[in-house]
Amino acid sequence: MVMGKNISMLDNFILLGFSEHPELQVVLFVLFLGIYFMTLTWNLGLIVLIMMESQLHSPMYFFLSNLSFVDISYTSSVAPKMLCDFFKKQKTISFVGCAAQFFFFIGMGSTECCLLAAMAYDRYAAISNPLLYTALMSRTVCVRMATAAYTGGFLTGLVQTSSIFQLHFCGPRVINHFFCDLPPLLVLSCSSTFLSQVVNFLVVSAVGGTSGLIVLVSYGYIITAVLKIHSTQGRTKAFNTCASHLTTVILFYGSALFTYLHSSVEYSQDQDKMVSMLYGAVIPMLNPIIYSLRNKDIKDALKKLKERKKQMSFMCLIIP
Repeated sequence: MVMGKNISMLDNFILLGFSEHPELQVVLFVLFLGIYFMTLTWNLGLIVLIMMESQLHSPMYFFLSNLSFVDISYTSSVAPKMLCDFFKKQKTISFVGCAAQFFFFIGMGSTECCLLAAMAYDRYAAISNPLLYTALMSRTVCVRMATAAYTGGFLTGLVQTSSIFQLHFCGPRVINHFFCDLPPLLVLSCSSTFLSQVVNFLVVSAVGGTSGLIVLVSYGYIITAVLKIHSTQGRTKAFNTCASHLTTVILFYGSALFTYLHSSVEYSQDQDKMVSMLYGAVIPMLNPIIYSLRNKDIKDALKKLKERKKQMSFMCLIIP
């Protein structure tokens, strides 16, 4: 690395984004704008639907609405800046702006990790202890679990941000990425990153490991409970209630762990950008579809909403 002066809080970083492919700038801009628009529309739509329909006022959908909110916040910490930079010659971000973006991205990503664990426990309670479900997953318990998820997420973001931004960043100030992510920031540092990588490993292992363990234990009990169901229809119904959540868990945990647990020596810039796009933009867009595709409750709620809209339109026509 070329050595130069340390980057202070008054200096800017330069984000390369996808500038190595100038011929694809327009195509990529339209693609990412479409992904971001669909992420906002589908997740906001799901939140509004859950709020409006009383049949969806259950713990499962309470956590799902929080997941949609986190997905919107998660993507919005990166996408607007990335889209604005597409046609700029100088794609700069301030030191403080970079730290803030990193904090919210890591914080919301860790919150999603914790929420997925809470949703796994909810499915365990529903399938393994149906008679005690109301007591195990009361409104108070759900609110406390969601609060713990947000608190854990933002504490993770704070620890990670403090650990990374105490490093000495020397010139050139170029980040070969479309946002301030962990691997490219470690590569940019001209001081030892050993302590930061140890902190990163411990934090990711604590948050991801604990959440992952809760998911694994919950699904262990779920599988045991499902195998005790004698009817094929009952087993299929039980597995279907978990299929959406399990799909999201595999996609999110797999891509995030790949990014944050591989070392800077193994760091591949193009590969990291693709993986970051997967868990930072594509998965938040897909989550509402994954949870709605085979969900009878959401389909019924949408039908009711359409019928109500038709009735309102009809009333507007007959009443002058």
